[in-house]
Amino acid sequence: MQTHLVFVYNADSGLFNTVSDIAHKILSPGTYSCQLCSLTHGYFSIREEWVGFLQELNADCTFLHRDEFKKLYSKETTELPAVYIKDDNGALEMFMDRKTIEACKNLGHLKRMLQEKLQHLNLS
Repeated sequence: MQTHLVFVYNADSGLFNTVSDIAHKILSPGTYSCQLCSLTHGYFSIREEWVGFLQELNADCTFLHRDEFKKLYSKETTELPAVYIKDDNGALEMFMDRKTIEACKNLGHLKRMLQEKLQHLNLS
C-alpha cells in the first residue's frame, strides 16, 4: 500500500486570496496564519528544496487549501494547517496537527518531522 498524505493549508484558494496571502507574508510575516505555507513557499512560488524532498518521499501527496478541504471532507472543526494520512477507503487520520507544524521553525525541521513520523509508523 502506498502512503498518501494530504497537506492542508490554512488559506483559501483563488487569485484574490493568493495575492492577499503574498502581501500578508511580505508586510507582516509574523502574523501570517499558515506556517505550512510559510515553510514550503517563498513569496511567489514553492521552494525547490521542498519539491525535491517530496519527489524523494515514499508517499503520494495531495495539497489542498482550507476551502477545498472543507468541500471534500467536511471537517469544519479541524485547526489548520494540518497533514493527514489517507487510508485505502479514503478516510483521513491526523498525521501532523497545527501545533506540531507551528513548532517547526524552518523547512529542514518540517522535513525531519515528516520523515520521523513516517518511520515511526513504518511507512517510509
